[in-house]
Amino acid sequence: MNANTHLPDVMQALVWTAPQTMEMQARSLPVPGENEVLLEVAAVGICGSELSGYLGHNSLRVPPLIMGHEFSARIVQVGGGKLANGAAPAVGQRVVVNPLVSCGECVLCAAGLPNLCQRRQVIGAHRSGAFARYVAVPTVQCWSLPDELSDEAGALVEPLACAVRAVLHAHWQGEGPLLILGAGAIGLCCLAVARAQSSGAIVISDRVAERLRLAEAWGATVGIDGGAVDAQVKLHAVLPDGAVSVIDAVGSNATRALALNLVRPGGRIVYIGLHDEASPLAANYLVRQEVAIQGSFAYTHADFACAIALLKRGAIHPSQDWVEQRPLHDGAAAFAGLVNGTIVIPKIMLRPA
Repeated sequence: MNANTHLPDVMQALVWTAPQTMEMQARSLPVPGENEVLLEVAAVGICGSELSGYLGHNSLRVPPLIMGHEFSARIVQVGGGKLANGAAPAVGQRVVVNPLVSCGECVLCAAGLPNLCQRRQVIGAHRSGAFARYVAVPTVQCWSLPDELSDEAGALVEPLACAVRAVLHAHWQGEGPLLILGAGAIGLCCLAVARAQSSGAIVISDRVAERLRLAEAWGATVGIDGGAVDAQVKLHAVLPDGAVSVIDAVGSNATRALALNLVRPGGRIVYIGLHDEASPLAANYLVRQEVAIQGSFAYTHADFACAIALLKRGAIHPSQDWVEQRPLHDGAAAFAGLVNGTIVIPKIMLRPA
């Protein structure tokens, strides 16, 4: 085993112990397996799915758990295996991690759909994640982080890859308006991906004014206050014929119903938000209007590669107007603030080092 002899025996980790409860705990240093590497985490984002997990609303996450799946890191110990591109890993190498671990053998994996593998596991959900100083992961999940990208940019690859897939599913080519519900990190990433491929009209809605201003700076044609009493009226006014495609980046009962209300007959809805576990839909209306509904979960190998390429092209930057960095020990307060609404910046990134 290629090892760093200066590693400690114990590390600090942010552990989710119960709904709305997180604690900093001392944990033994992970030991990488035969085809794994040990990583020192550089930057890790807080995802909306982790907020639902924090509240106890996400069936994939069971406490006690070290969450964290949007991250960049540095290899500090090599147990074996090859990187995603087939190269040998090396101590000191900067990487970004694809946290979705598939079996690689089933029909869906063979079809290039590892995100739909029925034996898939997610780092930070089914196994310990990156809200810690160190984490062990399968070597093949690691992608080399280009020199021109910062650690913070590397931690944005995973959410951007989710957006790449959602926009792909939307089948939007700019021939009619695209509506994005939610201007959080995923909604903004969807906006960036869509804007990179077309100059067509993009309408975005959110309850937070600061996020709408940011979305308009990123190229949204119109921003609508989703919390206003007359929000639906305003959305109908700017979309008199409906949106040709709708991406729901929230996933609440209200936004799922709103998406169906605002898409034009024959249009397409992409549900990527995971806020509410189940939602009623006007099924007869959906049938009569021939509305296509598409779920979007995670990403494929190609989507992940596309996200890295978009970051290299400068499609988004981890700037201070939408990304806030905090030390790992402030993670519990960050989760609480995101849930109670006192923190409105779209992306909080934790730094364990």
